[in-house]
Amino acid sequence: MFLVVGFHSHATIDNTASSLIEEGINHFQMKDFVEALFKFNKAIELDEKADQAYYMRGRIKAHFEDRHGAMKDFNEALNLNSKFADAYFERGKVKFMLQDYYGAIDDYTSALQVDQAHEKALYHRGQAKLQLDAYEDAINDCSKIIEINDKNLDAYYLRGILRIEAGLTESGCLDLSKAGELGDIKAYEVIKEKCNQRCN
Repeated sequence: MFLVVGFHSHATIDNTASSLIEEGINHFQMKDFVEALFKFNKAIELDEKADQAYYMRGRIKAHFEDRHGAMKDFNEALNLNSKFADAYFERGKVKFMLQDYYGAIDDYTSALQVDQAHEKALYHRGQAKLQLDAYEDAINDCSKIIEINDKNLDAYYLRGILRIEAGLTESGCLDLSKAGELGDIKAYEVIKEKCNQRCN
């Protein structure tokens, strides 16, 4: 009798932690960060191996620019689950904000090793490579995004900027034109500044 009750109690704890995480995610999506943080903290109290709770708590900390606190939570999520692509991605974003571009690239690459079609990791890795003037590598990342999703206007925009910076003006301007066609209005401002003057 006691064993049955004990097992049931443990299952209830697991279910409660999962429920708290789910509720926390709902609050997070509604930008009710205080309540979301409360739910994730409670979930971690109940289940210290709740990698999703550490990950979501890290996202809240990153949102409020507690970068070191966010890093700690993403580290814990990855210690618990080394195949957590989004945790690598979010930790990479924190490193990028701290201007640790090589570290960010490493995390984005880890995310892509888990999920090769992680468009955001490819895009942000391209941005980090741009910071290091690695234009060709960054262009390749944008091209991979476009292979996965040829409607990704951000990838066309960034590849356009990269190509122009690398001296590939015509192909860069065509990428910007495609970004504009897909709805990125700011692409046309760059076209006016970077493309038209070269035709004069």
